[in-house]
Amino acid sequence: MNPRIPLRLLRRLLPVLPGPLRARLEPLVPTPVSCRERIAAFPTESLPVERPVVIRWNEHQVPFIEAETDRDLVFALGMVHAHLRLGQLAVFKRFFYGRLSEMAGPFARDIDHAIRILDYGHAADEWERRMPDETRAWVQAFVDGLNAYQDRATQLPPEFKLMGIRPEPFTFRDILVGSRFAGTDFTWLTYFPLLERRGLPGFDKLWNRTLESGETPTSSSRPDAPGADIEDLLLNTPRSGSNSAAVAPKRSASGAALIANDPHLGLSLPNLWILVGLRSPGFDVVGLSIAGLPMLGLGRNPDLAWGGTNLRAASSDLYDVSSLPPEAFETSETVIRSRFWLKTRRKIRRCAFGPIISDAKAVKCGGSGPIALRWVGHEANDEMTSFINCARARDAEEFRRAFIGYGVSGQNMLFATCKGDIGRILAVTQPVRTAFPKDDVVLDASDAGTHWRGFAGVMELPMILNPPEGIIASANDRPAGTDLPIGFTFGSDDRIRRLYDILNQRQRLAFDDLVALQTDTRALDAAGVSTALGRLLAAVSEGSDVRAFAARLADWDGDYAEDSTGAVAFETFLYHVALDLYGGKRPADLPDLYSQWSYLTTYLLPDLEALEADRRNGLLRAAAAAAARDAVRYPTWGDMHRLRIGHQLSRLPVLRGAFIAANLPVGGSRQTPMKMAHGLVNGRHTATFGSMARHISDLSDLDANWFSLLGGNDGWLGSANFCDQLPLWRERRFIRMPLRPQTVAAEFPIVTTLTPAT
Repeated sequence: MNPRIPLRLLRRLLPVLPGPLRARLEPLVPTPVSCRERIAAFPTESLPVERPVVIRWNEHQVPFIEAETDRDLVFALGMVHAHLRLGQLAVFKRFFYGRLSEMAGPFARDIDHAIRILDYGHAADEWERRMPDETRAWVQAFVDGLNAYQDRATQLPPEFKLMGIRPEPFTFRDILVGSRFAGTDFTWLTYFPLLERRGLPGFDKLWNRTLESGETPTSSSRPDAPGADIEDLLLNTPRSGSNSAAVAPKRSASGAALIANDPHLGLSLPNLWILVGLRSPGFDVVGLSIAGLPMLGLGRNPDLAWGGTNLRAASSDLYDVSSLPPEAFETSETVIRSRFWLKTRRKIRRCAFGPIISDAKAVKCGGSGPIALRWVGHEANDEMTSFINCARARDAEEFRRAFIGYGVSGQNMLFATCKGDIGRILAVTQPVRTAFPKDDVVLDASDAGTHWRGFAGVMELPMILNPPEGIIASANDRPAGTDLPIGFTFGSDDRIRRLYDILNQRQRLAFDDLVALQTDTRALDAAGVSTALGRLLAAVSEGSDVRAFAARLADWDGDYAEDSTGAVAFETFLYHVALDLYGGKRPADLPDLYSQWSYLTTYLLPDLEALEADRRNGLLRAAAAAAARDAVRYPTWGDMHRLRIGHQLSRLPVLRGAFIAANLPVGGSRQTPMKMAHGLVNGRHTATFGSMARHISDLSDLDANWFSLLGGNDGWLGSANFCDQLPLWRERRFIRMPLRPQTVAAEFPIVTTLTPAT
């Protein structure tokens, strides 16, 4: 049933319902509101600013803040974040403190307990103590802006009523804990699914194949897995993918350096990013800011542009701490309050090797004995100062040094300068350790050889500067030039090879070439696997229909365009081959790793060839017959592969399916440059994470900075700007974010002025 139909009916009935019932149901049918009506609701008078602050807006409700002091700039940025995303921030805050049950009810208590055990705020006090005064003042001014807006808001976002929550003051600690939450370790996506199978027969093979394939066995691309909706809320946090490319002047049509970035994250609304421009005595920058954090993750200033991809650094290790004496453990109690239910009390333990994650019911651990998680995020590193300094870096050396002290999550940071330099640094604090073990995912705490021996940071790790090829690309690929173990979940190199293929097609690259790069839907390894499977099938085919299906597989070029028919044939055939080969009626029956792309490209064909001929031939014929029946239902890939995007709350059981903004055909796949990830599929399905923002800058022109969001800048349900950038994203169009004041004034014509209190 279309979940939007009852909501439309409810909107018609709402005016005639009794008052108390109407008040309860109103948030489910948010009132449409225009861009200018939303901006008119922004508080402007008697604010704690030193001088008047001007905020210029365009019709997409993208703000450009102009302030006479740096403190006023970040105060206004806090107000802007609250204006655009107050509901999102309220949900985020409860999530990263392990308070999901207060909104979603008792079913979320185990997740809350797990989050509290992970303890994102463990290092917050020490981090704040070590912070430079300038950073401390910057963060506090942002917090003051959040609270100033919330205190003056005449109407709260619908999320408050929908989730039964009340406004709470934002604190300095909230910002630090939120930053750590945004730095959730990518490696946990590997550790947690594997822990459940630890101790079972064949686990050593599963672990070694994980290391060999470099794949992440996460349920984030497996919507049929039990509990996947809730897991996705957490798994959306690590920066699952991203592409970035920098082009030197000698390879640029404009004669200046170029940069292109498109982060890949969970596909839900509001977008994680807020598009904003900032100008004050110390800052002149445009870019994307993570909701609730006073920094730009990627962007452009007059001298330099930057962006990044997740380094997939293993910033954590698991330890069996059963050998430690009882006095080595600290125990505390936490109270979890629940909507619709009674509160409950849970124990939390930690030791020198970190929190005991095996105490969490949501983290299913095989084997025996307590397991601790040691994480760099529990150290007092300072990402906030790094990104503040990054936003005003003028050259390659300043950019690199900005990331001294940066901790998590590790990033490949690419940059391009007006001087013509391009480069790549590794922004991370990485444990100095031995190689990743081959025998078990959990280390023995009693073995001193497994202990960390200090840390290495950006200045100890390799930097690429001005390579002779004149191009640098990053797609979460394995970094070169260091013997330090960085990680083991780099997965397939499909995207990085495809990025370089596209970049090398022209000697001189321009804006349109970078747009083509970001929206490309070819997967090189998919074409290779499809061709090989088609040949195997053709050798055992019986009947013209099977031979025709084999030809579709063999001839497909790996393009997951919306109108592709070959993609449908390949994915349906792959689905049935993998399930039959590895023993499952549906993907959730398989070990998580077995349905992941790098695993399939590494092992599917060898495992097929290892079967006895009769078994293999029968499997292929049966899979072809089943896939042909499936493929008949979906003429094109876009009929089968969907972008079903809606508010983040639509993932929760209490609101499942509500607030869906769009359900559209979409191209792309797991490892296409335009990522639209999915698992094993044989029917209509939804992309779970992928390309959700784009940025291109040409450093020949201060105004040549282009951005778009999958969704919109405003998180207010019912706002005209809630999802107004979706057509831009689909049609490969952008919003210009200029740096010249006169251009900003012309293209951001709606003006709000914040005035000081008398």
